[in-house]
Amino acid sequence: MKSIIRAICAAGLGWLALQSPVQAEDTIEAVRARGVLRIPGIINEDPYFNKDPRTGEWRGFAIEMARDIANTLGVKLEVVESSWPNSILDVQSGKADLALGVTATPQRALSVAFSAPTYFNSFVIVSPKAELSKLSWAELDDPKYTFAVDLGSSQDLIAQQYLPKAKMLRFKSRDEAIVAVVSGKADGLVNTMLNGLVMTKKASGIGKVLVPSPVLSTPSVVAMNWKADEKSRAFISAWAEYNRRIGNNQTWIVKSLAPFGITLDDMPEGFGFGG
Repeated sequence: MKSIIRAICAAGLGWLALQSPVQAEDTIEAVRARGVLRIPGIINEDPYFNKDPRTGEWRGFAIEMARDIANTLGVKLEVVESSWPNSILDVQSGKADLALGVTATPQRALSVAFSAPTYFNSFVIVSPKAELSKLSWAELDDPKYTFAVDLGSSQDLIAQQYLPKAKMLRFKSRDEAIVAVVSGKADGLVNTMLNGLVMTKKASGIGKVLVPSPVLSTPSVVAMNWKADEKSRAFISAWAEYNRRIGNNQTWIVKSLAPFGITLDDMPEGFGFGG
């Protein structure tokens, strides 16, 4: 079942490859000429991104990954403040060169090109209710359960697919979804492994990360403009594949989780960043 989401994404990319090609632009040379690699950054999105309000410095594993790409190209890194939905638009419009920490979905493949996976994440339920811990996605798909999710996110798409019978509370922000669980309005929150682990450390009463079966593993990728030339796309995919396989991406992720007291020992059995 791990391969389901990967296969869907691959199918979306394969369909697009058959369509009329767009005019390619040498993205790498444009970045080198500018001397700056631009990426979208999202505030309060640990462990991916965060910005220190006092110093203006950005942190997070997506920042570390982007900084390594910039260093490889011999340029500086510039972070453009954005949001998850707008980060795709930023790449489309040319406001940003790349977007990191993106979940590969067929819908997004209509707007941007994807690199090879940088790491694999899993969809989970975060809940204070122990009785949910042994249930499968099929067993959780019941009208007696109420779940919260942030509207329009990749976890919202998963909820629509795997929990269509359950009552779903959709919120504009993740913080609102968290409040719904802590206040008892929802039995749990649908999200991803990394977000869930940080939630359990930051939100009192949110409960624990639960991994329903089957494990739904999804690739996180780098999003690129469809106009990027083949060389630029190949470079980003090679960078992603290399750093995932030798463990650099996992090292950056674990480092970003350390301030919250999260280590590899906190990862549920069977979960791995390499897919």
